[in-house]
Amino acid sequence: MQETDAIADARREIEVCNACRYCEGFCAVFPAVELKREFSAGDLSYLANLCHGCRGCYYACQYAPPHEWGINVPRSLALVRDQSYAEYAWPPRLAGAFARNGVTVAASIAAGIALMLLLTIGFVSDAALYGAHKVVPGSFYQVIPLWMMQLVGVATFGFSLVALGMGAARFWRDAGTPAPIGPRAVLTAVHDALSLKNLGGGGGGCNDNSERFSLRRRYLHHAMMYGFLLCFAATCTGFYDHAILGLAAPYPFLSAPVLLGTLGGIGLLVGTFGLFAMKLVADPGPTARELLGADVALLALLFFAALTGIALLALRGTGGMGIALAVHLGVILALFVTLPYSKMVHGVYRAAALLRAAAEHRVGVGG
Repeated sequence: MQETDAIADARREIEVCNACRYCEGFCAVFPAVELKREFSAGDLSYLANLCHGCRGCYYACQYAPPHEWGINVPRSLALVRDQSYAEYAWPPRLAGAFARNGVTVAASIAAGIALMLLLTIGFVSDAALYGAHKVVPGSFYQVIPLWMMQLVGVATFGFSLVALGMGAARFWRDAGTPAPIGPRAVLTAVHDALSLKNLGGGGGGCNDNSERFSLRRRYLHHAMMYGFLLCFAATCTGFYDHAILGLAAPYPFLSAPVLLGTLGGIGLLVGTFGLFAMKLVADPGPTARELLGADVALLALLFFAALTGIALLALRGTGGMGIALAVHLGVILALFVTLPYSKMVHGVYRAAALLRAAAEHRVGVGG
């Protein structure tokens, strides 16, 4: 990580916190802070990605604004976190996508939908595109050929996985030599990631917009995260049905791919809409408002991915299926393309930070 004003501000505040230690029980960040006396830029990147932004420390801190020291750890770590996304991006020349991330993601959605609509309108007959299709195996491929779906999907998603892996490796190296990673550390990290433990702050939840604690943000993140994972599971089961069992989409409503996708889509709609609504009333004090565009862009991308998927389910068998399919695949294309260049990367870096914290905590408490 490069030394920047954001890094310098975060270091100053963390050093004050390390001397004060009043907030040591609020979240996982403070036990990790107490294991060190000096903080490199890589250390601060690790702490920033370990922070889940519960904001409990902001309301508890006696040195928070309007105190002259102006300690605002959630905001400072959010800025460092955003810097880390750009610095660890791979290939590095695409790091500029994070500079105006809201615009980048919005443009990707528009471009993805436009591209799929142009391809279908230009190369598919009007009867196939606008006609009412029976819900029978293979009817989707009359609109968009299977080989095209597979080629574009594998190429974009495969590249994004490589880019995410390279970014995670750069993040891991930048944080320095880790403590030994044992099975218990892995299990602890997996538990903390899947339960979103750190969105519980010190146990009572997050401070969404005041000193009052609430678990609402954690529950909405659960809906969004598990909705996304269910949709991914739907894709995997659909691949199994097609490649192993020889069954072509669209599948019956009571099939595993459709049921998993429907439940996942509902979870995504609830989670993303609820989190967006919370941002509208959030206290601007502990937040980095200049990063709001990236937050909203990711929520909008996931929301429209779920909405267009459910719309496709409702419209299959009607004359609207062709357009609904093209629009949905356009949004999914944008999702695949922007995975390593949107706030979606926070899930990868946060999981890596949780693993490091689990390992270092075991060493710090004597193994």
